[in-house]
Amino acid sequence: MRSRLATGVAALFGLLTLLSAAGAAKLTIAVGGAGCLCYLPTVLAERLGEYNKAGVDVELVNFKGGSQALTAVIGRSADVSGYYDHCVNLAARNQQLTAFVVYDRYPGLVLGVSPRHAKEISSVKDLVGKKVGVSAPGSSTDFFLKYLLAKNGVDPDGVAVIGIGLDATAVAAMERGTVDAAVMLDPAATLLKGKFPALKILVDVRGEADTLAVFGGEYPGGALYSRADWIARHEKETQALTDAILATLKWIHSHTAEEIMAKMPDELVGPDKALYLAALENTIPMYSTTGRMDPKGAQAVLAVFSQSSPEIAKAKIDLSKTYTNRFVEQSTQKLGMR
Repeated sequence: MRSRLATGVAALFGLLTLLSAAGAAKLTIAVGGAGCLCYLPTVLAERLGEYNKAGVDVELVNFKGGSQALTAVIGRSADVSGYYDHCVNLAARNQQLTAFVVYDRYPGLVLGVSPRHAKEISSVKDLVGKKVGVSAPGSSTDFFLKYLLAKNGVDPDGVAVIGIGLDATAVAAMERGTVDAAVMLDPAATLLKGKFPALKILVDVRGEADTLAVFGGEYPGGALYSRADWIARHEKETQALTDAILATLKWIHSHTAEEIMAKMPDELVGPDKALYLAALENTIPMYSTTGRMDPKGAQAVLAVFSQSSPEIAKAKIDLSKTYTNRFVEQSTQKLGMR
């Protein structure tokens, strides 16, 4: 009797699970370089099953850079993407994008010099007339570069910007000297440093100290965002995505780098697990512990874009419309996070 009852309960539970999965909302998240550790929480959430637990069926679509992922959201071929500064950038064009959960509290960017050109470049000012790699023109890495150039008195138009991606293509471009320098993210930055221990790094904002020195405060990077009209029509799904990301952040900060790496797809970890692990250890402090947007951080992003883009400097941007913490507050109560 007990055996039959247990079998019946198990069968019923399985049926309910299938029905639940079948009824889950299907969403597409555009990722501007899945191999980049700045996007790890979005990939890890899928590997941990957090999207399904929250009631959404998520497809992650990988793009070469953030600007292409942004285009997918604007063009409605994707529902959501993941880097906050695009919300500020589009606000200057009267297109409202809203970030609803932050997963990177620092930008995690590294401006390094190609080993083949190390003798020619010792500072940002030496980049005049040089070729500098970014993930893609118009991406966050591109705006970061323009900000650094302007801050150091270099005309951004005097530097050739080359799209080199964020993963193996970026490492290869730096190794071969196809570009003189590049803005990179982990794990590519750590992988290149592993190959060339004497790698010259001009700017490194993977941690708190350097981020504060460069930007004067925290600088939010990775954050799920969508069109404001999409969020208004899909509040349930937006809440589910927020729940999934916050649960993933909580998991990240309660597990070791080795345990996190073990959950990631082999194709993203790559053949050199030791170097990937080193990159991950460098990156973990970057991940948010709360998911909240700090208003001062949003202001720092606006300041960076205003310095590198006359269009944004002239625009009257209401930053409060570029993000919301409402969904995070609700998730925080569910998960018992502070």
